Amino acid sequence: MGGSSVLAIDDWEFANLSNEVKTLVLFGRTGNGKSATGNSILGKKVFKSRASSSGITVSCEMQTTTMNDGQIVNVIDTPGLCDFSVGSELIGKEIFKFINLAKNGIDAIIVVFSVRTRFSEEENRALRRAFKFFGSKIVDYMIVVFTGGDELEENDQTLDDYLGSECPEPLKAILSLRGNRCVLFDNKTKDEKKQFEQVQRLLSLVDMVISQNDGKPYTETDESKLREATIRLEQQLAIEQTARLNAENNAYAAQMISNDKEQQLRKRLEMAHSELRMGGQDNDRCAIL
Repeated sequence: MGGSSVLAIDDWEFANLSNEVKTLVLFGRTGNGKSATGNSILGKKVFKSRASSSGITVSCEMQTTTMNDGQIVNVIDTPGLCDFSVGSELIGKEIFKFINLAKNGIDAIIVVFSVRTRFSEEENRALRRAFKFFGSKIVDYMIVVFTGGDELEENDQTLDDYLGSECPEPLKAILSLRGNRCVLFDNKTKDEKKQFEQVQRLLSLVDMVISQNDGKPYTETDESKLREATIRLEQQLAIEQTARLNAENNAYAAQMISNDKEQQLRKRLEMAHSELRMGGQDNDRCAIL
């Protein structure tokens, strides 16, 4: 697809997938703990944030584990798809890799937020991008994971406390669409019992999603619809990048104006000082005369 290679999965359709294998996709803003959450689910450190110049995981990848009950879980970690500094060409290449990894379907879309960070406009934009990326049916497959469980525990707070008092309205609205499917993760804990229980809570929600969707995962089958969806997301990215450039240009112009005004003021001050000095010299001459 060359340079125009950003994908939206707005029009993915369904296909059968054995419940013995579950495929989960991690989606969220850079820094919210997607890779650490993937490692917690898998029970091993396999996802690494290979820092590039922009500080994101540079490649989409899938890792697999077999649970104690024999079920196989695939976890796909995405690159910085919600990092608005990433160019469309890089995102496009990674998303086509993602499509290949998820070719047998997606059982649940895990949207990762952090209780450590304030819900900003960037987070809101990330949510909008998730809907653009996966389409309106994301709500049928979405589970929200909040990372930073250790911080809530230190503050003697539960997830319900957070959702009741500190959870922002846009996120509450999303959660309410599908019965508050969310779970709190502590990716730093060394407590094996706690590690096991939080993963089991998540997998229980995954089973709920599978049941509510009649065992049918999300999967792309229509190439023409996929191409249309890709174009829509590329247009959105172009708008976002243009807006960011305009903001940067406006800030630069404002700085130049400010610098120009400062230079003018300095010149006026220098002229005033010069006039004062000249005036003083004239007074001295008058006194001599």
